[in-house]
Amino acid sequence: MSKKEEVFETSFHSTNYNSLDVDFKTAVLQGQAIDNGLYMLNNIPSLTDETIDSFKNMNFIDIANIVISKFIGNIISGEKLQQIVNKALNFEISLENIANNDYICYLDRGPTCSFKDFGARTLARIMEHFLEADNKNITILTATSGDTGGAVAQAFYKMSRIKVVVLYPKNEISDLQRKQMTTLGENIIAFGIKGKFDDCQKLVKTAFADKELNHVNLSSANSINIGRLMPQTLYYFWSYSRIVGKKNEKVIFSVPSGNFGNLTGGLIAKKMGLPIKRFISAVNENNEFPTFLRTGIYNKVDPSINCISNAMNVGHPSNLARIFDLYEGQIDEKGVIHRVPNMEELRNDIISYSISDEATKDAIVSFYNKYKKIIEPHGAVGWAALQQYRNSYPKNNDIKSITYETADPSKFPEEIIKLIDVVPEMPYSLKIIQDKSEFPNSKEIGEYTAFKEFLLENFPS
Repeated sequence: MSKKEEVFETSFHSTNYNSLDVDFKTAVLQGQAIDNGLYMLNNIPSLTDETIDSFKNMNFIDIANIVISKFIGNIISGEKLQQIVNKALNFEISLENIANNDYICYLDRGPTCSFKDFGARTLARIMEHFLEADNKNITILTATSGDTGGAVAQAFYKMSRIKVVVLYPKNEISDLQRKQMTTLGENIIAFGIKGKFDDCQKLVKTAFADKELNHVNLSSANSINIGRLMPQTLYYFWSYSRIVGKKNEKVIFSVPSGNFGNLTGGLIAKKMGLPIKRFISAVNENNEFPTFLRTGIYNKVDPSINCISNAMNVGHPSNLARIFDLYEGQIDEKGVIHRVPNMEELRNDIISYSISDEATKDAIVSFYNKYKKIIEPHGAVGWAALQQYRNSYPKNNDIKSITYETADPSKFPEEIIKLIDVVPEMPYSLKIIQDKSEFPNSKEIGEYTAFKEFLLENFPS
């Protein structure tokens, strides 16, 4: 039976449940709730079975307009939303059948060759629209484990009302990932942090909670911002529509998972009505989530483990707060569980595998030997997890699967060359930054005190 399709005036609550509900505009411009929680929809909008089935006859842009309009209500006109979507998502997305019922969806065809382009470019144009209407300026603080920083920097580059400060773990990203942030200048500043992604994320969250910085008008472009997360539902609907043969056919998704924004986008798509048999949450050696699913006990990985799938080196994913929320639980920004989620439902929807660096390397090699195709480290984690699932649940082998490849292999040339002795072809957007000079304002920083001093000096009241 088809679900009734409903129209909601969208509102958002904090996952810490200690601040007032807000509308979409406030959630986007504020980034994070004042109680340090993440904004989450009060009601997940639904799509009818007929609407989802009709997506097979639509292009990506048309699907995006329908889905995003469900999140934002009437706060942006249909005409303006279409302009935003057309400008933000003006790049290719592709899907390929690899073997039997297993497909890979390539999310690396955007300007920074990362799946983060979907969310960052959409969020940038939504923010720009709101700020122009209000005649206001904003400062974006973003922590990155690798790809978010470049996508955010490129998406907001030269936007006159928005300044961007990106923090990255200086010893845990590739040269190309760093240069995507540090060669732009203008309104983009990048800091290399002596530590892990979790340290970067902590600095950002501490700044948001610091009342002495209220005048700076801070916001976020990480997936902690609901406006960044929202577009990550889109490629679930699109990729699903490209492989199914009948209405309500169920599909398995294998999702490389770091800060868990990608997985959360998929879970929201499922709650909206997308027929999904199961999610495979594929993590690297930072195994806090599969351990929690197995034991019901949550312990952060602190410090996080440095793996070759560097964008997934996250010891305490921010978006766990939203996942818990979806399953009637509550976990705060420190990793303290206040209410245990519905574990039976959570385990029924998600299975999670931790893939070691050695297994990741083996997957890259075996994938190339078998299919003569290059798979990058994050996609390799997803593919390796899918193989574990196929071996453990052979009765589900007739169910189609989609694994997401989240970055272009040429971002990780040293590892690829070492493993398969092939130089990955580099897209033009990466070639042009190879020899660019890095700006002197791209500097190292350590403690929060130094970071706060920088913000106070450069953004005086």
